Amino acid sequence: MVIIALLFLSILFIVISTARFHLHAFLALIVAALFFGISSGMPLNAVVSSVEEGFGGTIGRIGIIIIAGSIIGAFLDRSGGAYTLAERILKIIGRKNVTPAMALIGYIVSIPVFADSGFVILAPLNKTLTKRAGLSLATTAIALCLGLMVSHTLVPPTPGPIAAAGILEADLGSVILIGVPVSILTLFFAWFWAVKVAGRVQIDPNPDLTEEEFTSRLKTAPSSLHAFLPILFPILLIVLKTVADYPTHPIGQGEFCRIVSFVGTPLVALLIGICIATTLPKHFDRSMLSSSGWVGEGLLAAAVIIMITGAGGAFGKVLQNSGIADIIGKGMASMSIGLWLPFMAAAAIRAAQGSSTVAIITTASIVAPLLAPMGLDSPLGRALCVLAIGAGSMVASHANDSFFWVVTQMSGMDVKTGYKLMTTGTLCMGIFACIIIWITGLIIL
Repeated sequence: MVIIALLFLSILFIVISTARFHLHAFLALIVAALFFGISSGMPLNAVVSSVEEGFGGTIGRIGIIIIAGSIIGAFLDRSGGAYTLAERILKIIGRKNVTPAMALIGYIVSIPVFADSGFVILAPLNKTLTKRAGLSLATTAIALCLGLMVSHTLVPPTPGPIAAAGILEADLGSVILIGVPVSILTLFFAWFWAVKVAGRVQIDPNPDLTEEEFTSRLKTAPSSLHAFLPILFPILLIVLKTVADYPTHPIGQGEFCRIVSFVGTPLVALLIGICIATTLPKHFDRSMLSSSGWVGEGLLAAAVIIMITGAGGAFGKVLQNSGIADIIGKGMASMSIGLWLPFMAAAAIRAAQGSSTVAIITTASIVAPLLAPMGLDSPLGRALCVLAIGAGSMVASHANDSFFWVVTQMSGMDVKTGYKLMTTGTLCMGIFACIIIWITGLIIL
C-alpha cells in the first residue's frame, strides 16, 4: 500500500505542479522520478541510474523519430504539400468525417507500426486536415491516439499480443479471429469519445494560418500524390519489415530480407522520408537544410517534445525498477474473477509503470499458471485471456508513458487536459473492450 500511495502522490505532484503552478513538465517529471525512487527505498545509485537509463533509453528509441517526423512536417507545411494533401482528402471523405477517418487510419497504421511512431508520422497531416475541417485539434488528435492504441494492444502482429499468445500458448489465429471484431467495436468507442468528450475542448491546430496564407501556399505546392510520399513511404517500409521479421519468413532469410529489415526500422524509414520531403519545394534552396531553415524549424519544434518525452521515460523506468509491477501483479494473482483478473492485473501494471508491452508480457507470465483455476485452460479461453490482457494494457496512459507526452505535446494539450482526454479515454476504452471480451466469453466458452 505504501508504494501505491507513493505512486499516487507522484502523479498528483506532476498534475498540480504543471497545471496550477506552471512548473515545466520536464522538471516536474524528473522531480517526481527522484521522489518516488528515494521514498520507495530504492538504493540511491539505482535511482540515479534508473533516471539516466529511462531518459537515455526513451530518447534513443524515439528521439530521432520525433526529430525526423518534425522535419518532414516542416517541409510539408512550408512547401504547401500538407495543404494540397488535406484538400484532396477532404474532397474524398468530406469535412464531417475527419474524426472517424483519423481513428481508422490510426487503427490500420498501428498494426505494423508502433503507436508513438505512427502518431509522429501522421501528426502533420492530422493538423492540416483539422484546420481545414474547422475542428478542434483535441478531437482529431484523441481519435488518432485511441485508434493507434486499439490495434497496438489487441491485434497481432504487434509485439505485445504476439508475446502474450506465446507465453499463454494461445493459438495466434484464434487471437486474431476474435481480436479483430472486438477491436473494431472498441474503435467505435474511440470515435464516440473523441467526438463527445474531446470535441468539447477547443485547440486551434494552427492559429497563425489564415485563409490568405493557405491560398498563397497552394499556388506553389506540390501535387497531393507527391506530398503523400513522405508519409506513405516510411509506413510501407515499416510494414515490409514487419512482414520480413515474421517467424515464417515469408520473404526468405537472405540479403534482401536483411536489407528490408534495415530500411524498415522506423529510424531509417523516417530518414528516408526526410529525403523524399526535400523534393517537395518547388524551388529547392540549400538554406532550407540549415539551422535557420526548414530543418532548423523542425529541430526546434522537436526539442521540447523530446526533452519531456525523455523525462516521462525516466519516471517510467524508476517505477519499473522499483518492482511495483511485480508487487501489484502478484497481489492480484490470488483473486478469482475469470477474465477480469488478467484485465485488472494488466491495467494496474500498465498504470503503474507506463509501458503497455511490459504490462502485457508481465501479466501473461503471472496468469499463465492460473489459467485452469480461472476456467480459461482451453484454446478459446487462452485466446480470450490474451485479449483481456491487451484491453488492460491500454488503460490509463498518463505521465509515466512516453506516448502520453508525444500526443499531448504534439497536440498542444496541457497536462490537465491530457489526463482528462487521453488518460480517462484510455481507461474507459479499456473497460469497454474488456466488457465486449467478457460477453464474448459468456457466449463461446
